[in-house]
Amino acid sequence: MHGVEQEVVQGFHITSGMMTAALLIFLGSYGAIISEKVHRTIVAIFGGALMIIIGEVMGFYGQHVAVGAIDFNTVGLLVGMMIIVGITKDTGIFQYVAVRAAKIAKGDPWKILLMFAIITAVFSALLDNVTTVLLMVPMTFVICDNLKINPMPFLLVEIFMSNVGGTATLIGDPPNILIGSAAGLTFMEFVQNLAPVVVVMIIVLIPLFKFWYGKKIKTSEENKARVMQLDEKESIKNPTLLKKSLFTLTLVILGFFFHGALGMEAATIALFGAGLLLFLDGKNPERVLEEVEWVTIFFFIGLFVLVGGLEHVGAINWAAEKMLELTQGDFQITSILILWGAAFFSAFVDNIPFVATMIPLVEQMNGVFAEGLNPIWWSLALGACLGGNGTLVGASANLVVAGMAEKSGYKIKFVDFMKVGLVVMVITVAIAQIYMWIKFY
Repeated sequence: MHGVEQEVVQGFHITSGMMTAALLIFLGSYGAIISEKVHRTIVAIFGGALMIIIGEVMGFYGQHVAVGAIDFNTVGLLVGMMIIVGITKDTGIFQYVAVRAAKIAKGDPWKILLMFAIITAVFSALLDNVTTVLLMVPMTFVICDNLKINPMPFLLVEIFMSNVGGTATLIGDPPNILIGSAAGLTFMEFVQNLAPVVVVMIIVLIPLFKFWYGKKIKTSEENKARVMQLDEKESIKNPTLLKKSLFTLTLVILGFFFHGALGMEAATIALFGAGLLLFLDGKNPERVLEEVEWVTIFFFIGLFVLVGGLEHVGAINWAAEKMLELTQGDFQITSILILWGAAFFSAFVDNIPFVATMIPLVEQMNGVFAEGLNPIWWSLALGACLGGNGTLVGASANLVVAGMAEKSGYKIKFVDFMKVGLVVMVITVAIAQIYMWIKFY
């Protein structure tokens, strides 16, 4: 750290030994997450606990400080939305939308693929991309089984569109939730700054999908007729709960649009919606809470603790200074480096831990640029979310789809995915770069 043995950080002395210990714990945990030899949530919890214990022993980090490092706005937003979606899912509305879309497309495979792609992008923006693929993939198998076609093109397109669509809003992709919470950016600011370029990306990608997959998903008229015979109304299992769920979802989405003006955090809106829907449902909440992805929630908690330890010893500040030295403090170069760097790192490392590490680094740049930090935040959000399409391990949604596909007898191979995914990533990030030039530079 500036070549000295000791510095004062946040009122206490940080030695090179403390920084080395924190870095070793963090890098060891990060390496274990990347290797996937041990489940990433186990690594995050163990690594976070180890950071606290070593920090207590060496005197640079403790439990009370670690609790302060946990971003409860992110955690609350995720839990709230998981509860709302978990209850709404039981109504069958998502299956209804999928079957209805297939029938509107008259059973034509390409038109169905196009509609599923758009539905995936929209749902990913309004819910989140992991939840969206969990809802879309089962219906994709039903439709493809009836059409007797390979579902692989559908699955790949749904992965790509979930990551692109999720880029558009605060709640669409976990990296955006992290960035929005740290930077104090509202739902509407995400929509205004990122949704327009996401629409452009979708328009550019659709002809590519047609070129890649249009001829691979042909079917007979008999199979088309089979899809047309599906009754979407049979999907709706609980009409009363559906009305309650749609009412609550509408309130929550309106709350997200206006939470900045209301002076409320997004987590407050989501948890209010979750509590309201649980109340309206009137049933025992245990089953609903069991469906919350607690594995993901505790992964976030452990990750926050790990990054907090790294930040507390000044390592993040040091990294920020080195980045500014590399870019010579040039605003445009720094923004471009973060956009493309985030994309390529996120392609090979899950974008959630990468963004969690980058956030405090960007925060250390506060006051350096006359233009402010907002364009830097947008670069990080675009790079991390779009970079998730680069490889199979780039985003949680990718791995969820791959796991569901494998259970159904379809294996998405890492190299095969990367051949297409990297092309999608580079095209969308290039569009993002042009957009950044036009809007901010």
